[in-house]
Amino acid sequence: MKIAFIGLGNMGSGIARNLLRAGHQVTAFNRTRAKAEALEANGAQVAASPAEAAHNAEVVMTMLADDRAVEEVVFGGSGIAESMISGAVHVSNSTISTALARRLTAEHTRRGQHYVSAPVFGRPEAAEAKKLVVVVAGPETAVERCRPMFDAIGRQTFVLGDGHGAEPWTANAAKLCGNFMIASVLETFGEAFATLRKAGVQPPVFLEIMNTLFASPVYAGYGRTIAENKFEPAGFALKLGLKDVRLALALADDCGAPMPLASLIRDQMISAMAHGQGEMDWSSVAQTSARSAGL
Repeated sequence: MKIAFIGLGNMGSGIARNLLRAGHQVTAFNRTRAKAEALEANGAQVAASPAEAAHNAEVVMTMLADDRAVEEVVFGGSGIAESMISGAVHVSNSTISTALARRLTAEHTRRGQHYVSAPVFGRPEAAEAKKLVVVVAGPETAVERCRPMFDAIGRQTFVLGDGHGAEPWTANAAKLCGNFMIASVLETFGEAFATLRKAGVQPPVFLEIMNTLFASPVYAGYGRTIAENKFEPAGFALKLGLKDVRLALALADDCGAPMPLASLIRDQMISAMAHGQGEMDWSSVAQTSARSAGL
């Protein structure tokens, strides 16, 4: 399949490489051109703009940091909306607001194009190792066309809509709620570790107990990071985690569903930001609880 891939950060680079390994033709664009050029050895073509990358592509995949970055790539002067051919599919792997997903759906439909939301769960090492969990929603025919790409980048794909297609924004809702749950794990680890350290119990011992109890890679990975205070380099920056929690709260507000724990985590992350942790891994929010405990 002829794919344009836009956004080669920590996650995008691994995803794009796996598409190339699966035999897809990939034309890549990144604001920092060197990141796109690094994929040339894997067989990628490098484009000078999003519009050039999208020209004649069957599918345009975007993996970008936030709503503003996606809006710039889609609607900007050299954006993909003007360049995509009729019938082409825009697949967004980005964690964005449900409001933007609705806007993208409407705009691509108006232009005779298709839009599919396909956010992913997993850290950069999972992206590189083809172990992402992909959550997909959109028109059924477009989703099925893109299924080989989802198989190329992840270990499992969940398609919402029971075979009848679901509005793309629902996949973004699932992603935001999933990230909220991961953020909740980070907060509870921070509180538990702070309490145990003051009680004289070493966090690594407690973590071994929790790994036996939950047998979850989320608990194991983030628990170890927090226990060892290894928050740099960031797999997922705290400032982006705060963005996602805020988007989850906006979704909850739209749906009339209170999320009091999400409000607490937002405030904890704001405190972490005030202490200069924005570029650290989002698991460093645990330091907020440690500081509150006088550690």
